[in-house]
Formats: sequence, structure tokens, C-alpha cells
Amino acid sequence: MRALPVRGNDRRAGTRRAVLVPLLVALLTALVAALAAACAPSVDPIERLGRRAAEGARASHGSGAEPSYRRYGPAAPLRTAPHPAGRAGRERGPLPPVLDRVPTRDRVVFLTYDDGAERDPRFVDLVRDLRLPVGLFLTDSVVGPGYGYFARLRAVGASVQNHTLDHPALRGLPYAGQRAEICGQRDKLHARFGVRPRLFRPPYGTYDTTTLRAAADCGVSALVLWRACTDGTDLRFTHGPARLLPGDIVSLTPDETAGDGLRERTARLLRRIQRQGLTVGRLEDYL
Repeated sequence: MRALPVRGNDRRAGTRRAVLVPLLVALLTALVAALAAACAPSVDPIERLGRRAAEGARASHGSGAEPSYRRYGPAAPLRTAPHPAGRAGRERGPLPPVLDRVPTRDRVVFLTYDDGAERDPRFVDLVRDLRLPVGLFLTDSVVGPGYGYFARLRAVGASVQNHTLDHPALRGLPYAGQRAEICGQRDKLHARFGVRPRLFRPPYGTYDTTTLRAAADCGVSALVLWRACTDGTDLRFTHGPARLLPGDIVSLTPDETAGDGLRERTARLLRRIQRQGLTVGRLEDYL
């Protein structure tokens, strides 16, 4: 059989196929390799982040940055107070007890602040940085529009307690008036913070049996007085030894005549507490 002659067009098509097919194969191979590389997990950015974090930690450790507690004066961090056992099982009478110190062998004292008149924003930093378990006994007419400040304190660990609506001397007032002052502030604090305080401090530390009855009817579990209170730059003691004892309740009252703010007065007291081998406890844990 005689071979058919190859036309020019067919020869050119064959030449193009011979060139294009290897080129397409090479392109597909490169594309598959690129896709595989794109889908493969890359640990390099994570490794870089890890190296940066480690370098940052080493730099921070070696930078000599001052621990936060030293900004406030203590030479060492405050010791954590022990959590007392058996509080829930203590028997209660029909009227709440009146306490100026807590019967405990734990080497703790309790810091309380009255009224709400003194609002030092730096005090919030101290409570937060030192995790200081302070108790705030608030009077509505004194706090006024400043509840936001005490909400910040509560957010960093302070407790909010009752100190009446209008700060009257309760002794001798009729039952209805005393009950209105105590229950009224309880309801205000509940509306503001969602808590019903169970500790109550009568203004000026004065009370009578009617106060105890009204407090009991308002859900109060203890009337909280104090054995020590601040007097400018020092402490005054109501009775007993002129030094802090385990279980003492300390009142830091507003002092417009003091040259130092609330943060400085608290820091000075903390140094004294530490020198005596004591620490600060949370009052409601013990009552």
C-alpha cells in the first residue's frame, strides 16, 4: 500500500503538540507543588511567636522591674489569710452579736472603711494590686453619686456593707426609724450591687437594744464596731493593749485634715501590720 502524503497543516499541529504537552506537564507539576506547600501547616510563625514570648519573659525577669507590692511600702507580699472552718455551724441567738474584734487564733486583722466620703482613685489600685480584702460600710446620703467608684472597688475584691441611709445616731430612736435606716440602706445596696449586706456598723458606734432588733429584722448577722481606728498618722485603741492583736477590727475613717490620702494611710498601716507578724483577713469569712 502506498503511504499517504503528510499535509503541511498536520505537520505543524504535531510540532505544536510536541512543544505544548511537556510545557503543560511542567506547569501542572509546579501548580500541584505550590498547592501542597500552601495547604501544609506552617509552624514557623508559631515558632517566632514562641521565641518572642520567651525573649520578653527573659527581658522582664532580668529588667529589675519592681514588684507591685513594693510601690505601697510592704517589704514582702502580704500573706494570704487562712480560711476559717466552721463559720456556718456557729450558733446564733435571736439578736446579732456586737463585735469590735473577732475571737480567732489566726494572725489576722480586718480593715474597714466608713461612710464613703473619701474617694481616692489610687486606693482602687492598691486594693487590686495587693488583693486586699477590705470592707466598705457605706452611707447612702454620703456616697451620693459616687457609687460607681465603689463598684470599681467591689470589682477588685472589696466587700460592701451597711452603714445606714443618712448616718444618724441610732440610740434612742424609735424602732420604725431605726428599721427604716437599716433596711433602707440594705435595699439601696441591693439595687446598686445585687447583694444584701449582712454586716452593719451603726454610725458613731452608738446603738441600743432597739438597734439590735431592727438589725435582726433587716437580715443583719453582726454589728461591727472597732477596737482600733486611725487618728491622722497613728492608731487609737478603744480598750486593751495599745497594739494590734489577732482578730482586731480596724476602722479607717475619712480624715479631711490628714495630709496623706487614703492609699498612703492604708499603706502605712499595712507596714505596721506586717511588722507585727500579722496579715489582713476578709471579715465576712470570720463572721
